[in-house]
Amino acid sequence: MRAAVYRHYGPPSFVHVETAPQPIPQRDELLVRVFASTVNRTDCGFLSGKPLVVRLFSGLRAPRATILGCEFAGEVAGVGADVSAFAVGQRVFGYSGVKFGGHAGYLTVTATGMVAEIPADVSYVEASPILEGAHYALNMLRAARVTAGQNVLVNGGTGGIGSAAVQLLVNLGARVTAVCATPHLSMMESLGAERVVDYTLEDFTALEDEFDVVLDTVGKSSFGRCRRVLAPNGIYLSSELGTLWQNPILALTTPVLRRRRVLFPIPKDTRDDAMFLQGLVASGEFRPIIDRIYPLDEICAAYEYVATGQKIGNVVIRVRDEAATE
Repeated sequence: MRAAVYRHYGPPSFVHVETAPQPIPQRDELLVRVFASTVNRTDCGFLSGKPLVVRLFSGLRAPRATILGCEFAGEVAGVGADVSAFAVGQRVFGYSGVKFGGHAGYLTVTATGMVAEIPADVSYVEASPILEGAHYALNMLRAARVTAGQNVLVNGGTGGIGSAAVQLLVNLGARVTAVCATPHLSMMESLGAERVVDYTLEDFTALEDEFDVVLDTVGKSSFGRCRRVLAPNGIYLSSELGTLWQNPILALTTPVLRRRRVLFPIPKDTRDDAMFLQGLVASGEFRPIIDRIYPLDEICAAYEYVATGQKIGNVVIRVRDEAATE
């Protein structure tokens, strides 16, 4: 099979498309014929080996999993002997943040993991970015126990996590303020944001509002800067560790020392969440935003673009054409 392979931590130029062995499913696994995948911040972090903490999971000196791609959409090509929930020919999407493998013609994934059937009338390209950003956002919103009517600010509303968070918050009935750049104000409004702040013209930390939750999905702010816009019992969450790993540290100390506090939840990858998001996509209540689509042969360009930090929503890799038979 064709696959984008890297064997050493480094820049996008370290990724090469070559022939790799096709994986064999274990008794509890599916073999998925991949049609589409994505390149996201998770993939970029594991490619570069930075921050260094990722190497605790990927390998200290060299990567153990040499084919990245934590999201995928494809067709079940085979099932292990113990699998009964899926059948050959089913269209599925999923997230594999441990084994990766989406940047290849085939991958294997545990049948009880984060995998679900693609809703009708949703293409492989549209299905491939459903889970990565959305499941991070979902875990953060659940940790903050967001409820209907709460006032929530999303910094970085156009990113993969941010655009998912805005839609999930609207689904919960929260009042959403989204922060983005000038060209994307109408996009945020179309996703349901009640208010949009243009960060090129206005500093959201200088607003006179009080927010129950501030969700920093791009890691470009801090608890210190956001405290003044948090309600007395407000919660700050970030998708990044922060300077000197301050966010995990503050998550341990602020619940004891302050009324305003930081949460830094460890995301859980469950099939229940995949099924939940599948339902939102099927009902039209959630749609992942797609910025660009690259063929597998141009995956280095995809990595370079994602690494700029300027992507809007998600960047998709077309592994094979939807009409392909091989």
